[in-house]
Amino acid sequence: METKKINFAQYQKFELVNFQLLMGLIGLYFIFLPGRKISYPFRDSRLIYIGMSEKKTNSIGKRLTDHVNGVSGNRGLTSYNQMDGLYFTYFNFDMYKDHWSGKVEDLENYFIVDFVDKFGVYPICNNKSSDIGFNQIVNVKFEINWNYFD
Repeated sequence: METKKINFAQYQKFELVNFQLLMGLIGLYFIFLPGRKISYPFRDSRLIYIGMSEKKTNSIGKRLTDHVNGVSGNRGLTSYNQMDGLYFTYFNFDMYKDHWSGKVEDLENYFIVDFVDKFGVYPICNNKSSDIGFNQIVNVKFEINWNYFD
């Protein structure tokens, strides 16, 4: 099985002006705090949300716009943005299609399960309450650089 290291793109402020170039882009996005860390059971992190866009009409840019405008209904993101301001980075799904044979939804699940394994629970704003597993057949193992959010 091939192993691929995952490093994240340069982060940007969680502001509408920074979402324009992401309209039409499919993939994952990661929202995090600028300074303080969340105390997760296994280790602390500034990461508070892992999200995804599965189609161009509901792109990363659209999803982020909905989050910043409060349309997504995620009160945690809205509240953290009010109090701290937020940053985000993203993962372009097209860049990894050669290494990932599943759907973007499966890739999001892979990242969330890996986060749970490393930190002990879901990111605080993902609003998940049940335990999920990952049982897709994959031809690659991703080494995710969660230290990016330290």
